[in-house]
Amino acid sequence: MYPGSHVLIGIALRTTVIYGVVLLGMRVSGKREVGQMTPFDLTLLLLLSNSVQNAMTGPDTSLVGGIVAAVVLLILNYILAEVSGVNRRFRKLIQGSPSLLVHNGEVVTAHMAKEHVSMDELNRAFREHGCVDAKDVALAVLEVDGSISVLKNDDIPESVNPHRRLKFLKRH
Repeated sequence: MYPGSHVLIGIALRTTVIYGVVLLGMRVSGKREVGQMTPFDLTLLLLLSNSVQNAMTGPDTSLVGGIVAAVVLLILNYILAEVSGVNRRFRKLIQGSPSLLVHNGEVVTAHMAKEHVSMDELNRAFREHGCVDAKDVALAVLEVDGSISVLKNDDIPESVNPHRRLKFLKRH
């Protein structure tokens, strides 16, 4: 049975609001790659999706209502991706910006705490990049996708003047 256009418009509007709220919540909760999700992160995501389902479709459990909600989510995601691709300021607002975790062998503990990155996670990234500890690292950055990029001291050409080192590191 067709639920009626006013019901479908209501689903579309509720879905848009929920998408915005969940996107904001995920943005505020910090950066973390899907592959780096802890069991707590996964549990939160599953419970969150279940809790907002009824808010999106309301009492309408029809097939058409579910399709409208899904299509609205896909369209919103597409629009966000398109706008993020052309507008740097919007992309930074939605995705955030990289965070410096290690600079010249020194761990930036304030950034580690702000981004909720543990020393275990940082040490794992060091090992993945062939580093023993922070002293081997020129630069470690928490990227917007949640991955940790590591530039070893050995990776910096010796021709780089020590006074220009930070400028070199920022470019790479």
